[in-house]
Amino acid sequence: MKALILSGGHGTRLRPLTYSQQKQLIPVANKPVLFYAIEDVIEAGVREIGIILGPNKEQVIETVRSANWDANIEFIYQGEPKGLAHAILCAEEFLDNEEFVMYLGDNILRNGIIEHAKRFKELNPDALILLTEVEEPQRFGVAELDEKGRVKRLIEKPKAPPSNYALVGVYFFKPVIIEACKNIKPSWRNELEITDAIQWLIDNGYRVEASIVTGWWKDTGKPEDILEANSLVLDEIEEKIDGLVENSRIMGRVVIEEGAKVMNSVVKGPCIIGRNSRIVNSYIGPYTSIGKDCIVEGTEIEDSVIMDGSVIMNVGRLVECLVGRNVRIVEENSKPKGYRFVLGDNSSVVL
Repeated sequence: MKALILSGGHGTRLRPLTYSQQKQLIPVANKPVLFYAIEDVIEAGVREIGIILGPNKEQVIETVRSANWDANIEFIYQGEPKGLAHAILCAEEFLDNEEFVMYLGDNILRNGIIEHAKRFKELNPDALILLTEVEEPQRFGVAELDEKGRVKRLIEKPKAPPSNYALVGVYFFKPVIIEACKNIKPSWRNELEITDAIQWLIDNGYRVEASIVTGWWKDTGKPEDILEANSLVLDEIEEKIDGLVENSRIMGRVVIEEGAKVMNSVVKGPCIIGRNSRIVNSYIGPYTSIGKDCIVEGTEIEDSVIMDGSVIMNVGRLVECLVGRNVRIVEENSKPKGYRFVLGDNSSVVL
């Protein structure tokens, strides 16, 4: 089986961050979201991976190549995002008439896809789609199942949902999906929708099965989703202290990476402090990820993601912040205030 991982799109819901970086590269627990998808497909036994590129393609290529992967990775340029079915057609040569798993690169699944890959192999359907129960199905693409649990119909954001099973961004396909993608028309968004291609399979007598995701799943499309995914991943980290700790108190499961320094501070996990970062006279609270080469002085931070190279000094208390790379936040006259930021890369804030 091959894998097709999507790392395109403009990420408009994550602006201003995505003006300067691809949304799938935003870190969760100091690791690009895209890397979780790559790890999942490799863990499921895939050794040939195609990554669909759009804007910021060089950035994605450079980031992926910065790590060592136990798989061959090919990059496929989609250009303008014209839908998931269009992405499949762009990858037709790479797929080479073989079955494959398609994984949206801004999704994170707690338990990976091993069990779903086994189910696809055992049931041998034409397509297998991952579903999960949600509280507000009208916000998602929803599947209607028949009495045997097979997919009967897909509906995008229905006003009256036929079930509470929403589509997760992972799909397993036989090569016939190529024919389906070639036989559908663009939607009102002028995109070739994967839901329409799957519905074409159903309408033409092909078998589409469902596989239910039981662990948590996050689509990291908005700032609050990034923060929640960060919390979920940090909840499962194991303590590891490779950096320097001086006159400080470390509580709970904390990761302090090599070269990092924590001085005269309190760090309460679960949290992670990246390589070569410096924490001085500060409090780093639960569910916080500090990237590499950051400086935090005289500041309290909780429930936040601070990306590489950022400097935060004497700004009181920060909660639920999503701060881009190389951001500088400095307060000239420190007061006990609380702030909430979503800041793009290379920003500068003086309070």
